[in-house]
Amino acid sequence: MPGTVLLLAASPMGKGCLVDAASVLPVLAAVPPAVLAGADTANVVELADPLEPQAVLTRLRAAAAAPGPLTVYVAGQLQLDRRQRLPHLALARTTPSTVRYTAFPWHWFREELRLRPAGATTVLLDLHADAETWEWLRGNVLDCGPAVTVYGRVAPPAGRGRRAVAAPSYMKAMATILRSGGRPALEQLHQMATARIAGDGETGDLVLHAPADLRHAPADLVSHAPAGRVPHAPAEHVTPTPADPVRPFPEQPLPAPAHPGDPHADISAAVRSGRHADADALAARWEQAAVVAHGAGSEEALHWAEVRADLAMFAGDAAGSCRIWMAVAAARLDAGQPADAPAVEAAVDRAHHQWGRIGSAARARELGSALARLRGRVPGRHEGALDHVQEQLRQLQTQG
Repeated sequence: MPGTVLLLAASPMGKGCLVDAASVLPVLAAVPPAVLAGADTANVVELADPLEPQAVLTRLRAAAAAPGPLTVYVAGQLQLDRRQRLPHLALARTTPSTVRYTAFPWHWFREELRLRPAGATTVLLDLHADAETWEWLRGNVLDCGPAVTVYGRVAPPAGRGRRAVAAPSYMKAMATILRSGGRPALEQLHQMATARIAGDGETGDLVLHAPADLRHAPADLVSHAPAGRVPHAPAEHVTPTPADPVRPFPEQPLPAPAHPGDPHADISAAVRSGRHADADALAARWEQAAVVAHGAGSEEALHWAEVRADLAMFAGDAAGSCRIWMAVAAARLDAGQPADAPAVEAAVDRAHHQWGRIGSAARARELGSALARLRGRVPGRHEGALDHVQEQLRQLQTQG
């Protein structure tokens, strides 16, 4: 099966630039696509100094939906937003005061890669950090989900008096090795690249080495709980109202998964074979079990609702996906999560995205009013999102 390769190089323009990330792209482009992917054939998508986080999200989402192995190469710099102190990949227009709106939130990698089959996704990173982000990394883990293999390095901030823009030397070393012929195993490739830059005097890096945990598939859907369990979270009950757009649960007992302890693998297999109704029915039964065991507003139940929203998207049911994402956002808000919490914003953004893909004007009008109300509570990171919904609603009123 052909592989997919996403090459992403991004760094701010001007004096805030720590690394000339795009300089690695010509070196990577000289490597045959099949070698970049570790597959017989591969499709390569390149993003050089993108301006908007939404452009990166669109490309990442498309790559994550492609069948076969996925390899993501990322070169750039990390910065924290001032409100939530969360890491972002800085883009061309990013400044310290605009990180939240102009940079790519790191947790979006986890969000977009979470339905990938275990062991089918590799992320290779060559990142530079400013002083604030370096301090954040001392107490936090930078990852892309438990079923995603991550190799790379984060370079520390330059010492005082050193103003020169750095080079993505780890990624260049990796590309040079790949160009020499053959493709070493990932761990060996990583070790060869880190040894090469250490030999050139680059020391003190945070080395990233996180093989995929094959017990957890798809990525980020089971977190780090023991096999066969979902992570425990305090149950907060949210009483559904008649307006809550939640799909009904099928009334069948939970089946024994073909992959012991991991129903997600069975769901992914059903999607890949085109059995979308079977995939949704299985996820719905697990959602029902989570509601009974932990409450409708618990993370366990909301996790399965999010899975069903993604399954509706894969099945081409944009309206159904939009409804479920809105229900998830409302449940999180009702449970006391703030409007700018990453999980709340992500749910509303996904609902908004799916709403824009609804082909029926009548169904879009039906959901648009609810989305506008939700956008009023959760404006998100994209300036003008509420205005966009309202303008689209006005246009829909003129359509039959």
